[in-house]
Amino acid sequence: MIRLKDVSRLYPAKAEASGGVIRALDDFTLSVEPGEWVAIMGPSGSGKSTLVNLIGCLDRPTEGEIWLDGVNVANMSPNELNRVRAEKVGFIFQQFHLIPYLSALENVMLAQYFHSMTDEQEALEALARVGLKDRAEHVPAQLSGGEQQRVCIARALINDPKIVLADEPTGNLDAVNEEIVLRLLRELHRQGRTIVMVTHDPVVARLADRRIELHHGKIAEQEVFAMADEEQFDEVLEELWALAENGEIAEIERMEVHGALPVSIAIEKMAALGLVVTTPHPPEPHAGVSTGDGSMIVELTERGRQRAADIIRRHRLAERLFTDSLALESETEIEQQACKFEHILSTEATDKICTFLGHPRTCPHGAPIPPGPCCGRSTELVGTSIKKSDRHA
Repeated sequence: MIRLKDVSRLYPAKAEASGGVIRALDDFTLSVEPGEWVAIMGPSGSGKSTLVNLIGCLDRPTEGEIWLDGVNVANMSPNELNRVRAEKVGFIFQQFHLIPYLSALENVMLAQYFHSMTDEQEALEALARVGLKDRAEHVPAQLSGGEQQRVCIARALINDPKIVLADEPTGNLDAVNEEIVLRLLRELHRQGRTIVMVTHDPVVARLADRRIELHHGKIAEQEVFAMADEEQFDEVLEELWALAENGEIAEIERMEVHGALPVSIAIEKMAALGLVVTTPHPPEPHAGVSTGDGSMIVELTERGRQRAADIIRRHRLAERLFTDSLALESETEIEQQACKFEHILSTEATDKICTFLGHPRTCPHGAPIPPGPCCGRSTELVGTSIKKSDRHA
């Protein structure tokens, strides 16, 4: 969807530095796949804004090629760039850039005007999708910062762009409005839009598929988050299994899971993968939680339960191996090694360990080990009460 090849963007240095140039981007190459969400990070002056301006056809490179949806825009005229920008790109800015004397509805319709023709009903529907239909006639000064940013999102999406560029989209928002905007961005990602987002917040960056760190106009570091996400998903599944063994309800707000993603976002991603389902809190009070407190509970699907059983089995077999066969005595070391094994053992290796140990039914702490195909018995439903501290054990 987006491909930059050997791109440089040079700017003249200060007048007193005769002949000097600033390399905002320096021989820069990057590919972004259709539907991918990329987070751009880096210190001030690293080239982040220059990169967004070039992808958004607001600027042209000094050297190199920029391909958007199969079209090289590097040498296009200003009018041609305007057309590509109107048809393919939606912008979400930190400073909003709303026309102060136009209503929210008119600000959205202005984007339609530059694309083709205005459609008031379509613009209203765009505002409704971001929860602002009842604020359509308000001017920016009558809207909160979060509401203004949602108007920006409606404006960015009104022409159905394939590419969304977000430059610090939550930089000026409080926590509540930040969550609203991030949920809208996650929805755009689910729709298959390609997102390039500049952010200084590592937690916000973790929502993306990939993080790119810029320094001095070059890529200094890249990180793909898929593997890290999978490990956090495993942690959530283990927690859900342990709560089920204790007969406890798993409330999202009360779950204790380590990882870069907030638990609520991890759960949302897991639900999309068919591992869990979320439902409103049941009407019955329990464990000191008042009825109707508005919290959500999460439960394993059959697919999630099987994956959780596999994780628990690997961990508890590893603990049995380290305790019985390797004679490790340190609880901390046993736990650390078992945590490593649960993420790297293959099914075949797990079955070999299980057979070697004689198909044990419990770990050293007495917690049940879910059986595997090599055991010749079916997986029992979780429900045995154990201490929460023994959920891995």
